[in-house]
Amino acid sequence: MKKLFLLIILFSANTSFSQTIIQRDAEIEQMLKEVSADSLQSYIKTLVAFGTRNTLSTQTNPTRGIGAARNWVLERFNEMAKQAGGRLSARIDTTTHYPDGYRVDRAIILGNVLATLKGADPADDRIFIISGHLDAVRSTPTDSTGDAPGANDDGSGTAAVIECARIMSKHSFPATIIFVAVSGEEQGLLGSDFMAEKAKKENWNIEAVLNNDIIGSNTSNETGIADNTRVRVFSEGLPAFETEKVAANIRNQGLENDGKSRQLARYIKETGERYIQNLEVVMIYRNDRFFRDGDHTPFVQRGYAGIRITQINENYTQQHQNIRIENNIQYGDLAANIDYEYLRKNTCLNLVNLANLAKAPSMPDSVKMDMTKRLSNSTYLNWKAPKSGKVKGYYVLVRETTSAFWQKKIFTVEMEMRLPFSKDNYFFAVQAVNDAGNESLPALPRFGPLPKLSK
Repeated sequence: MKKLFLLIILFSANTSFSQTIIQRDAEIEQMLKEVSADSLQSYIKTLVAFGTRNTLSTQTNPTRGIGAARNWVLERFNEMAKQAGGRLSARIDTTTHYPDGYRVDRAIILGNVLATLKGADPADDRIFIISGHLDAVRSTPTDSTGDAPGANDDGSGTAAVIECARIMSKHSFPATIIFVAVSGEEQGLLGSDFMAEKAKKENWNIEAVLNNDIIGSNTSNETGIADNTRVRVFSEGLPAFETEKVAANIRNQGLENDGKSRQLARYIKETGERYIQNLEVVMIYRNDRFFRDGDHTPFVQRGYAGIRITQINENYTQQHQNIRIENNIQYGDLAANIDYEYLRKNTCLNLVNLANLAKAPSMPDSVKMDMTKRLSNSTYLNWKAPKSGKVKGYYVLVRETTSAFWQKKIFTVEMEMRLPFSKDNYFFAVQAVNDAGNESLPALPRFGPLPKLSK
């Protein structure tokens, strides 16, 4: 312990650094090189060619409508399964959705297209999900016959899902990855709600949901701002799930900015910027855009960590619009509006995070912080080994209470550490890391009833 304490003192003596050492996993770097703008363009071209992908559109026409689009995505996944050595399986998961007086005016078969890349470690039951929504709409959500190309909303997200599946299915990961193109998003998050409810009932151990919705363009209307070097990641702060039960603990520890989804967003920023050049991940402290929701929300509402990845600027003349020219403005979600290099980078953001998470050990178990009656200007942490995965060591994360991101990342092979930082002034967490440098999500310290201290 004395040796550990000295190491931390030496580490913290100099808080400004002139160099940053970036270590990347060679396998992940190779996967990254395979992400192709041409492949993404071909997927979107095919999706647009179905004419409409409205959830209420035909399911029997072989070349038009949501049914043909679902079958095409399933065919792509089944092709990938041939190269996966039996690890990848695909299906359309369906349910009947009845008229709801909102955006469904008749009974429909709602279907999500899933490809499951089964984890190679039988002891690892973690699941990581990447999603995009397959459906698209015109100006009127129930218009199921007119053209709704949906190139960006959300052909771009669906293309990212397919491309990640194409590349990652050739590799083996300890944990399970699910690639899903959901339906019914524009009708009220119907497909993701169906999937999230099934996951909850069947006790899926979902550690992260990466929802991609509108990730292929970068120019805003009204302002004309264009920027293909930044992407937004939305995450909730206070948990939507059982908030009343955990509110006292959140308030006592000051953890309003440390929910599961916010931790996931930090992880995505750090990992994404480690691997991808010229892409800044901008964290937005909201579950989604102002008064709007995405397909991660039903998972978040059931206690899972979920975030939304979306382009830095939005163009509302290209969302939920009939194709037309009005006042010299082209309306409609057309393939011509896609920036395929930007979409490639955003697809890479998904891939590197999914791979890093699925390769990493699970989170350290039973992370605890000392809470004794003796006040102290140091903080003692201890934890147990993860339930799955080979561990090289652990990172102890430290940040000031006002910092948006972890500021220090201290490596140790022990399962305890005393830090010369007051728990009054800093937040802490612990990650498990393997030989390749793949880190788990951070585990925050937990403790029982607080001791009664003198003022």
